[in-house]
Amino acid sequence: MALRITTLAERPEFIPTLLDMASAWPEFMMKDPIADLFYAVAATTYPEYVLVADDDAEPGRLAARGCTMPFTLKDGELPDDGWDGVIRRGWLTRERGEHPDRISALEITVRSDLLGKGVSPLMVAAMRDNAARLGFGELVAPVRPNLKHREPHTPMTEYAFRTRADGLPHDPWLRVHVRAGAEIVKVAPRSMTISGTLAEWRAWTGLPFDRPGPVEVPGGLTPVHVEPDHDYAVYVEPNVWVSHPLR
Repeated sequence: MALRITTLAERPEFIPTLLDMASAWPEFMMKDPIADLFYAVAATTYPEYVLVADDDAEPGRLAARGCTMPFTLKDGELPDDGWDGVIRRGWLTRERGEHPDRISALEITVRSDLLGKGVSPLMVAAMRDNAARLGFGELVAPVRPNLKHREPHTPMTEYAFRTRADGLPHDPWLRVHVRAGAEIVKVAPRSMTISGTLAEWRAWTGLPFDRPGPVEVPGGLTPVHVEPDHDYAVYVEPNVWVSHPLR
């Protein structure tokens, strides 16, 4: 498979299907209220920051996408609110007419039938190259470790820094980033917050949500906190900040 990776600005024909690609994301992950501050305007405001890929076997069909966002980080330290924080800061940067001083990856999504075929490392490399082309000296990312869902009760501060015998991260997605030149910096303990009524969570997961306390959900990196008496449940996802030096 020969993958062709370009920006959405170069290939606007992918705009109609950009968010329609079959993927492995759990449904509840699509319910973050901060997300539309980026995705609703990704094609019109950030096409140079969005990567799209197709392959020679099916040219014109989206194989993967990679989204990045410029933002301003005034205090210098990567924020505890990770993914949500990048999007909020990026939106404020644009609204205030400020010049962004950072760029962050938001996601790399590979079409479901291409998972495990080596697409992700190619997208990471292309994301690094595009960030450098745009004039940034560092690409950061609030990474969602892809096997953490198997250990929802393990603290991310423990999981993120777990290594194999060869010194590389235990988690495969963190390993891809480190092999590409990234350094694991810190945990973002409240990178994404998703709340809903019990009925909404039942619809998103198919689970009963009929008892209080922590409830494990498929695909969740941590349990969901459930309050039946008050008819709500909240999921707070930790991510892992990595830094890719580009110079």
